[in-house]
Amino acid sequence: MVAVMPDIESKAVPGQLRLPVSARSPWWELTRRLLFALGILVVTVVLVYLDRNNYRDNASGRPHGISLVDSIYYATVTLSTTGYGDIAPITAHARLINAFVITPLRISFLVLLIGTTLEVLANQGRERLRNARWRKNMEQHVVVIGYGTKGRSAVDTLVKNGVDRDAVVIVDPSSIALGDAHADGFAVVTGDASRREVLRRAGVERAKQVIITTPRDDTTVLATLTVRQLNPQAYIVAAVREQDNVPLVRQSGADAVVTSSDAVGRLVGLSSISPPLATVLEDLLTYGEGLEVAERDLLVSEVGKAPQTLPDQVMAVLRDEKVYRYYDPTVTQLARGDKLVVVRPSKELPWAPRPGTHGEAIADEQD
Repeated sequence: MVAVMPDIESKAVPGQLRLPVSARSPWWELTRRLLFALGILVVTVVLVYLDRNNYRDNASGRPHGISLVDSIYYATVTLSTTGYGDIAPITAHARLINAFVITPLRISFLVLLIGTTLEVLANQGRERLRNARWRKNMEQHVVVIGYGTKGRSAVDTLVKNGVDRDAVVIVDPSSIALGDAHADGFAVVTGDASRREVLRRAGVERAKQVIITTPRDDTTVLATLTVRQLNPQAYIVAAVREQDNVPLVRQSGADAVVTSSDAVGRLVGLSSISPPLATVLEDLLTYGEGLEVAERDLLVSEVGKAPQTLPDQVMAVLRDEKVYRYYDPTVTQLARGDKLVVVRPSKELPWAPRPGTHGEAIADEQD
């Protein structure tokens, strides 16, 4: 795909949806076309000047011959189809060169200029069609508000766990985030996430999940309130810097709140008290290496068993939308419809049953 012109691609209009496009620089495209047009002009000037004795300048009264300035003037008015007629070829040789060489150069010059204008208009229309098609097909997607370090890590985890890149929309007011998200292949809505119009452009009303990772806790509260008002059913995960703000964000409508500063502080403290324990926790938080925390369905063969007897290291049991620790008396025996939170080697698929159990029936409570 040919990149659009700078006035379309490089400016981040607040609230505007921007789908990822080719990484080709629009400035390079424009420079390349200008250089090509300049090259056509230079070639025409050289041809006319080398054949200058076969031209006549009617304004100067000379019977034949033109200067270098006259050659530049003639090439310019000829390529632009202005054609004042004051300078004209007077021999058959010069007229043939004009007919079979300069005329194709003139056509190429015009096509280049007109083509650049048409491409700008075509790309504008193509961008509108892509946006309309995206809005029509986008449902049950994930909206990520904030594409800083936390936002990029969250999106990376989603993609590595099977979420399609086309099902993720980034909302961020920064032009730097716009470039980073486009480079990573994500659609972006540029603007303030506390504004309804910006979130509507991201399709929040139809989103399945919303992840909020703004750099300020007050912005997180406003964004959470706005998202919850637009979509009461969405699952909202918010990250805050201070533990004191967790209740406020929950009251604003977040389903899950992660405290970044406290989590980092605990990890640093554990590293000083027990380096091996901190290594294990860091391993669990690092995707694709060592151990992995994952959620999976309960298999039919596991119904009625205790969590401790399963081949996976069960940490918790999800039952009736509640989380029970593996030793809780409520989940002494696993039942149909339960889900397990387990620790397993990262080489295994995080959301699938263990190898050897693929194809086994899942213990659905409706069975």
